[in-house]
Amino acid sequence: MGNSGGISFDKLKACAAWTVVIAGTVLLCLWISGWFASTRQFGPPVKVMSFNVRYGTAADGDNHWDLRHDLVVETIRVFDPDLLGLQEVLKFQGEYLQEKFPEYEFVGRGRDRDPDSGEFSAIMFRRDRFELVDSGHFWLSETPEEPGSQGWDAVLPRMVSWARLRNRANSGTEILFANTHFDHKGREARDKSAQLIRQRLIDGQATPLILSGDFNTAIDSPPYQTLIGDPDDEKRTMTDTFRVIFAGSENEGTSNHWAAKRDGSRIDWILHSPEFVTVNAAINYHNLLGRYPSDHYPVQAVLRLGPK
Repeated sequence: MGNSGGISFDKLKACAAWTVVIAGTVLLCLWISGWFASTRQFGPPVKVMSFNVRYGTAADGDNHWDLRHDLVVETIRVFDPDLLGLQEVLKFQGEYLQEKFPEYEFVGRGRDRDPDSGEFSAIMFRRDRFELVDSGHFWLSETPEEPGSQGWDAVLPRMVSWARLRNRANSGTEILFANTHFDHKGREARDKSAQLIRQRLIDGQATPLILSGDFNTAIDSPPYQTLIGDPDDEKRTMTDTFRVIFAGSENEGTSNHWAAKRDGSRIDWILHSPEFVTVNAAINYHNLLGRYPSDHYPVQAVLRLGPK
């Protein structure tokens, strides 16, 4: 029987196949479009590192600064953070790191009355990612605006350095990055330091906040609870980036005693306000044939800033 003008079965199959291809392509385009929209909505990742580099005049023998500063630089370079919080930095160490990382801007001063004296809780940030809007320091004491002031039962002056940064990659959104080092002896000083930071930076600000530091206390301590806050309270809470990724471990200590020691307390933290989400977090065990860049492991996190 001759063709009566209808569409053949083979043509119907071909049309159906092309329909599937076109539909699949449309769905793929929609998925890609949605992925890009989601990325734009949450902003590009921000890599954050907190690193106690050990003060450079310590009598550390084979671990003296002069014998490990290249490894410190390598450890930072491998992770390539956008934001870097440093503790125990003396002036000459800060100058060395600025020389090695010219693409970063440096914010810091010594904790003593003389701005060139004492350890810095310094901040470094990538100039291609952020523009400095404002910066400053305050001391963890009853007189926080007084340089070199020593608070409560602390045995040394302690301070916070902070920078307000305009995010070049996220429509000019501003963030606050703060870095600190709590006292290693004074329990009351650590408690009061956490309360002061909560008052001035967490409850006292609406800007998205990242807080890094060596807090010299465990995560079951009052200072940690003060900084994290109570989710049932109306006050702003903070998120522990490491705990988002890792439920808990007996081997998450961050003070290594120049060896591969991993037990003990996790006393170095990166915390963030609810405007951020944690993408990843880790303790950095970078070493060279068993030699470590510091007596602390640096800690690091990857964050995204959520929608406004």
